[in-house]
Amino acid sequence: MKFRIKRFDGERFYWEDFEVPVRKGMTVLEALYYIKENIDGSLAFRASCRMGICGSCAMVINGKPRLACETQVSSLGNVVKVEPLRNFNVIKDLVTDFAGFFTRIKTVKPYLIRESNEEIRQTPEQLKRYYIYTLCTKCGSCISACPVAKRTLGPAPIVIAYRFNEDSRDEGKEERLKILSDYIWHCHFVSECSEVCPKNLNPAEVIQKLRLEVLKHSMRW
Repeated sequence: MKFRIKRFDGERFYWEDFEVPVRKGMTVLEALYYIKENIDGSLAFRASCRMGICGSCAMVINGKPRLACETQVSSLGNVVKVEPLRNFNVIKDLVTDFAGFFTRIKTVKPYLIRESNEEIRQTPEQLKRYYIYTLCTKCGSCISACPVAKRTLGPAPIVIAYRFNEDSRDEGKEERLKILSDYIWHCHFVSECSEVCPKNLNPAEVIQKLRLEVLKHSMRW
């Protein structure tokens, strides 16, 4: 199969084609490793676990942000187009700069905020309220798909804020909502973030829930 990869050498972007022998069950990440090991060792991409857990191999594949390690080559047609994530600065080829992304996450204070250090018990029911949102791998796919990502925090930081707001051990909800009040309204509710999230966290729904929370709390500020 033909792999058409958008490359960047530090000065210019250009497309380069590679012919890759494929087999049943082959993923895009395996194909990229084949290219790197057998055709062009200078090809740069980011990967780690190969199991859809770390989120490192997120890239735009045939126009959609996906995890390369989970995307079957057989599902993509005769030509596979691979590009770096959008809305990120590109370092080299498919490797993007995540420094700004993690700065956005820090903005929402992604940790438990408490005045006391005493131990707190949590019931299974309380855990269920936020557990699914702990599965966010911070892969950046939602940021890549978001049409207004450059004007807001982006879906992932907002989901992470919601995860801590729903944690029964946390006491920083109002503090985070005040922070989110400056960003939560930029979302156009296109829902592309929910379409591409590899963990099916539905960030678009979370944003709507937080909008309501911000409205309720703003009446007391």
